Amino acid sequence: MLKSLMLAKAKECWEQEHEEREAEKARYLAERIPTLQTRGLSLSALQDLCRELHAKVEVVDEERYDIEAKCNHNTREIKDLKLKVLDLRGKFKRPPLRRVRVSADAMLRALLGSKHKVSMDLRANLKSVKKEDTEKERPVEVGDWRKNVEAMSGMEGRKKMFDAAKSPTSQ
Repeated sequence: MLKSLMLAKAKECWEQEHEEREAEKARYLAERIPTLQTRGLSLSALQDLCRELHAKVEVVDEERYDIEAKCNHNTREIKDLKLKVLDLRGKFKRPPLRRVRVSADAMLRALLGSKHKVSMDLRANLKSVKKEDTEKERPVEVGDWRKNVEAMSGMEGRKKMFDAAKSPTSQ
């Protein structure tokens, strides 16, 4: 139902556009082409008018022929270029690219040519960082081991161990 309504509306719009185009064409022709007054003209005047009109028609036909010839030439040229592009695509296969490891010196030599004489040592510019002992950071608690064993015994101790194991992973 909706599709048929949409098609009907589209048909109405298309017909309206067609009518508008015809009206525009008629208006344009009325502007460009004046009406011919042939009443009351003598035979020689009519013949002169016909010769004038034939001359104008010939000029317009020549222009139309030239434009048509240019269009045909351009379409032929476009077809030829498309064929050339297709031929070129078919002839050459792109080789699979391989990774090549190039040092910084070799890369600079390739980019700068013979101007590059200084070897670049990238590790020399790195900052030195001290490795700190992680064991020193954590204070080690020394206590009575018997108290610890007694606290962990039974179900409460197991719950404490379970909670202690769970808490570091959640952070």
